[in-house]
Amino acid sequence: MLELTAQPLTNEAFAPFGDVIDTRTAEYFHINAGRTRRYHDLARVETLGDEARALISIFVSQPVTLPLTLDFLERHPLGSQAFMPLHEERFLVVVAPPGETIDPAGMRAFVTDGRQGVNYRAGTWHAIQSVLEREGEFLVVDRGGPGDNCDEHPLAARISLA
Repeated sequence: MLELTAQPLTNEAFAPFGDVIDTRTAEYFHINAGRTRRYHDLARVETLGDEARALISIFVSQPVTLPLTLDFLERHPLGSQAFMPLHEERFLVVVAPPGETIDPAGMRAFVTDGRQGVNYRAGTWHAIQSVLEREGEFLVVDRGGPGDNCDEHPLAARISLA
């Protein structure tokens, strides 16, 4: 069984898999007569294929128990998938590079600080939503439209925190 220890989520470490969504490290400009800071274009939304469109959803996830045992990862080959916590929920992020199979040597595990979100690039293998400590609500942006946009690949991995 592959053993991974989740490290703190950083822009640099997560770059091969997608985008970290975090207003604390982003530029902004003022709108609405100066009353609103707009943190513009924080992640690249990918919707591939004919008749594809972006979806905005809310996911409510139950907390996981640590160490977390995974028996599969999933990927969305036709679009990106972004998760942004709505109430400062910390969550685990387990990823592997795109490809037809999962190379265990390329897998990484991260833990968010509750104010960070992630945007998985199209085709990036990732674990299902794994919120820590308490129920979590997440704003999710992903792809809708025709085509099979969810693949699963079996594996055996155990994730713990650093």
